[in-house]
Amino acid sequence: MKKLFIGFLAAFLFCGSLQTQAQSDDVTLYFSAEEMPDLIKCLPAPPDTVGIDFAHDIMRYMWGKTQRCDSVRAALVFRDAVWNYDSLFAVFSVPFGLKISKEGTPEIYKYLVNSLSTIDQTRVKPKAFYHRKRPFERFHEHMLTRYEEAELSGEGSYPSGHSQRGYAAALLLSEVNPANADTLMARGYMYGESRVIAGAHWQSDVDASRLCAAIGLARLHTSPAFLEQLAKAQSEFKQLKGILPSTDDASQFVNITDVVPDAILEIRYYNTYNFVGARVDGYEEPIALLTRQAADSLRAVSDDLMKQGYRLKIFDAYRPQCAVDHFVRWAADVNDTLMKPYFYPDVPRDRLFELGYIAKKSGHTRGSTIDLTLFDMATEKEVDMGGTFDWFGLESHPDFGGNPNTGKYKPNDRITAEQFHNRMILREAMLRHGFKPIGEEWWHFTLKNEPFPNTYFTFPVKKL
Repeated sequence: MKKLFIGFLAAFLFCGSLQTQAQSDDVTLYFSAEEMPDLIKCLPAPPDTVGIDFAHDIMRYMWGKTQRCDSVRAALVFRDAVWNYDSLFAVFSVPFGLKISKEGTPEIYKYLVNSLSTIDQTRVKPKAFYHRKRPFERFHEHMLTRYEEAELSGEGSYPSGHSQRGYAAALLLSEVNPANADTLMARGYMYGESRVIAGAHWQSDVDASRLCAAIGLARLHTSPAFLEQLAKAQSEFKQLKGILPSTDDASQFVNITDVVPDAILEIRYYNTYNFVGARVDGYEEPIALLTRQAADSLRAVSDDLMKQGYRLKIFDAYRPQCAVDHFVRWAADVNDTLMKPYFYPDVPRDRLFELGYIAKKSGHTRGSTIDLTLFDMATEKEVDMGGTFDWFGLESHPDFGGNPNTGKYKPNDRITAEQFHNRMILREAMLRHGFKPIGEEWWHFTLKNEPFPNTYFTFPVKKL
């Protein structure tokens, strides 16, 4: 055990030398200590030295000593004992799902430091009032984290400051990433247990500290400044994790045919001739919508191609998020192979996402992406592109059969020179007027300077 302790202490001192005390940085308190709840009035008094409550504390202390024999758990005790915010945030970065740092996550960091500094104030008064003797002092035994003894001796044990801080951090981070709340709260619980194992606190100290954290957070929710910083932290998390905001605001969208009256509509997801084999959720009318900016650029494309004898034929444009969710549910049903011969005969169903043919978050849902082809006004037929819309296969790639950057055809047995040339007519017109292609679908284009690159829309497809 002595060797184990020395190893942990060395590791602690090394890590501690790398840490900065975030408490020394500029901090904005949401409330003064006097404005925060008086925990002496909120908490029950700690157990006295007789009775079953204190007996439970003693039993938990003995349990904690057994946990010290587990080297992995003991290592966590040493890690959890480091009393600075940066070490605390490192502990919670894994269950949070994102590394927390002043440089990498400035809004989340500020949110935590200001909030914890405000809540930390509340433990001072009850500690001094009850001045409870700590376990290692009462039993005249060494703590696992022996280096703490000199600083903690004579300081009140009730409630536990470490446990309050750890549980408060778990609560605060759960508000930023609620999807990981269970994992965060479990780590917060372990953080408190570490103080029992260390011998620094009684179980009742730790239990009271969890209540202290909840009381402190409830008070913070009455502060407009706290709520504003919480919103910034949530926004930063979503941006860094690629979780973009959604909205049902259709005010910046237009009906494509109002802007491009010569466009022909064949909205595949409104009918049953599509890879799903049914009308897709969110398509309430067989119309096409785009953002105003994308529609204006598409009008320029249409005018350009009309001079060459072509009209635009549109298969899909704006796509609500519920439609994308429908695709995800469909992909999960491996028994549904109704449309496989028509759209994906050679591609395994479970690889459609991996290969980029379907996405759980689609550019279409941002409102400036369109799927389209050419209609020959002389023949009054759809132009032969060598493959159908939503064909999931290599033949749909723009570079299949040639170099789309140079327009040079490469002879093959699937795409003819004429078909490749037809694809290039559409592609070059779209690029000339501000659209960009993707590498998997010759029919798919997105406005380069799309107005809502970070927003996913949810309103249904119907005439505006």
